[in-house]
Amino acid sequence: MKKATLIFGVFLTLIIASCGRDGIDGFDGRDGFDGLDGFDGADGVNILAQVIDIEGDLTPEGDYKILYEFPNTIEVFETDVVLVYILFDQIEDSNGEAVDVWRLLPQTLIVDQGLLQYNYDHTFFDVNIFLEADFDLGLLLSGDTDNQVFRIAVIPAETSGKSSLDHTNIDAVMTYLGVEEKDVQKVKL
Repeated sequence: MKKATLIFGVFLTLIIASCGRDGIDGFDGRDGFDGLDGFDGADGVNILAQVIDIEGDLTPEGDYKILYEFPNTIEVFETDVVLVYILFDQIEDSNGEAVDVWRLLPQTLIVDQGLLQYNYDHTFFDVNIFLEADFDLGLLLSGDTDNQVFRIAVIPAETSGKSSLDHTNIDAVMTYLGVEEKDVQKVKL
């Protein structure tokens, strides 16, 4: 029995000693040969964000709506985020240059006639911008309906989940999307 205990103790000591960190590492073996390259796959879809400015009139003939259909050059998926901003004002900076003030829709205004709201809905085919009010829209002044400029930002679903992105700030959205002012497509309806 003493002999078995002695043999067991020796093996246990060898195992514990071999697991220590002070041992000498062995040399690395040779690298194998590189394998053959596989076949090239199909190119993936390059998903780009789109930003479009549209200018139009919200007239009684158009039921106080502007319908913008996305052209074939812009692919919008049902999962993409579509944001619409209204050019609310222009102010001057310290150099006297005009600076656009954009507001995310919906925007509710208190006008002399009552409450007026610029709103929108969209599909992956189009964007519908419309007016809602608690009064007859025929009472609106032309400044509220004519030559209105809207900025549409299409944010791909793959990038729209960034929780820290401030969707109310068009500059932050455009910076995040990598779109500069010169890249914004202008459309007059």
